Amino acid sequence: MTARFSHRTPLATFAAYGTLSFFVILALFPFFYMISLSLQSDADLSSGVPVLVPSVLQFSNYVAIWEKAPFARFILNSFIVAGGITALHLFFDPLVGYVFAKLEFFGKRAMFAALLSTLMLPFFIRMIPLYILTAKMGWLNTYQGLIMPFAMSAYGIFLMRQFIRPIPDDLLDAARLDGASEWRIYRSVVLPQLGPPMATLGLLTFVFQFNEFLWPLVVVSSVEMRPITTGLTLFNSEFFTQWNLTATGGVILFLPSFLLFVFMQRYFVQSVMTSGMK
Repeated sequence: MTARFSHRTPLATFAAYGTLSFFVILALFPFFYMISLSLQSDADLSSGVPVLVPSVLQFSNYVAIWEKAPFARFILNSFIVAGGITALHLFFDPLVGYVFAKLEFFGKRAMFAALLSTLMLPFFIRMIPLYILTAKMGWLNTYQGLIMPFAMSAYGIFLMRQFIRPIPDDLLDAARLDGASEWRIYRSVVLPQLGPPMATLGLLTFVFQFNEFLWPLVVVSSVEMRPITTGLTLFNSEFFTQWNLTATGGVILFLPSFLLFVFMQRYFVQSVMTSGMK
């Protein structure tokens, strides 16, 4: 394999890197255009042609967005909802994953298969019964209505189960012989070994929920309870959309997820590297 690649011609190398560069630019272009939109003035937007480089960098858009909408409240709501769901996932998913990985009980495989089958159901199918249950419990337009329907996920449980299964049973049996309860075994033996996968689960959950749009759009009716994703619709009207302010909000929406990934990428890489190890 190494010998074959060592004889690659300069033209082939140039073509390979050129192709990769093209697709990287293609993937990043919408993001850079969003930044360009966030810095454009109303004159650039009304020119009738797409503007890639603003004539004047309108940094005042990043100030105006806080004045024209309760944007601080939107950010707070997004952090409360995404943070609450992430905390519940990090508590329940490893716990349920431990039960499916290491405990034996009647109907275990059937229950796990039923759990995994929910991954094949689109959210649009589950949304109607979830909405009815949320309405009957009086949770519409509340934080618990935004958080509790997503307290656990089948994907998170499956991910934790796969990382817990390789833990030697002899280690757990030794703890049982010492008189440790199942909760103590989980808390003191299993949980400390789940640092990288739990960091990955928390990262993926937070990013997904921070960018969630459909469920808040259905459940929330007041402006004060909107997260950023639905709060940006305030800049849309029947006849006109303030694309520069909408793009400014999109840039702000992107920053927390980006910074979280930068600070946690070490754990994310570790979880990927250890996923195939026994």
